[in-house]
Amino acid sequence: MNVAVDDELWSAIGDPTRRRMLDLLLATGEGSATSLSEQLPVTRQAVAKHLVALDRVGLVRAAAAGRGKRYRVDEAQLARAVAQLNAVGHAWDARLRRIKQIAEAIQKNT
Repeated sequence: MNVAVDDELWSAIGDPTRRRMLDLLLATGEGSATSLSEQLPVTRQAVAKHLVALDRVGLVRAAAAGRGKRYRVDEAQLARAVAQLNAVGHAWDARLRRIKQIAEAIQKNT
């Protein structure tokens, strides 16, 4: 079973700090690098770099706000990531069912 997975998207989501940032943005609706860094154990500069990675794969979108930027989660891209995760889960469920069938057949023949 072949499931199309966006490796760059999952690489970005794979980082625990980025996942926490997404959680914070989803909870608050939007945020800046400064507001996010106040809630995370990393510097504002580190948050800004993480936001660039999330923006590159389309998980967040930036909008100018004065001298800074405000970030929001792109819900369509997040839904795409969730759909990919579900597809991977279904593929693994099918593989595990097949392994179980093979194991049962082997056990039955012994």
